[in-house]
Amino acid sequence: MAEGVRSADLRRLLAVIEAARSGEAADGFPVAVLVRAQELVPCDKVSFTEFDPVQRRDYLDQSLPAEDGEPDPVFYRHYWDCAPCSYPDRSGDLLSVTAISDFYTRRQWHNTGMYADYGGPAGVEAEAIICLSAPAGRARRVIFYRGPGLDFDGRDRLLLSLLRPHLNECYQELGRRRRAAPALTSRQWELLHLLAAGHSNAEIARQLVVSVSTVRKHLENIFTRLGVTNRTAAIAKAFPPPPY
Repeated sequence: MAEGVRSADLRRLLAVIEAARSGEAADGFPVAVLVRAQELVPCDKVSFTEFDPVQRRDYLDQSLPAEDGEPDPVFYRHYWDCAPCSYPDRSGDLLSVTAISDFYTRRQWHNTGMYADYGGPAGVEAEAIICLSAPAGRARRVIFYRGPGLDFDGRDRLLLSLLRPHLNECYQELGRRRRAAPALTSRQWELLHLLAAGHSNAEIARQLVVSVSTVRKHLENIFTRLGVTNRTAAIAKAFPPPPY
């Protein structure tokens, strides 16, 4: 097979796609997708991220191994000067699999502000990036990171090129499933709207003229119907972002 791809690689590729097709997640991809992706293309860390590089706003940051998803101002400070980071925005090319080595030698990478203040402290020596479709102004990327050692080779790039359209399609389908209206009663919807507006259980009880214990019981039933375990997840599932 081309570029050293073997039948075992294709089985791992199918495992990533199956995890994306069959799993559920309140946001982003099911964790199994990142697990299988890291088995497909071995790396020190894999992330799925959605952000607005102009507004410097993070919408989603899933990583394996997991880490804090707090926005990092250092990353955005160097973003537009970092060729591999800003290439998809500047070129409009969302189809190519790109790597740091497409733009810099290892020495050049070490001389960038992004490496000095962000990549170097994080131990990032190599990256491979695939882009997914996103709303205007946003970027959605699956990023594979490696520390010192081998760069991403032709086999890795070929597998990621094959994976990208399937991940893109699966993520759109996950979004459609999340946007499907949950089967709730009118009373439950009324309570959810108050919950989404930031009201406490006591405030909701006063507005609905019921006891706090009744509100808690309604919430338990809502959580069960939505398949979630907390208020934040219930709001996210009941009121997903509009389609794009």
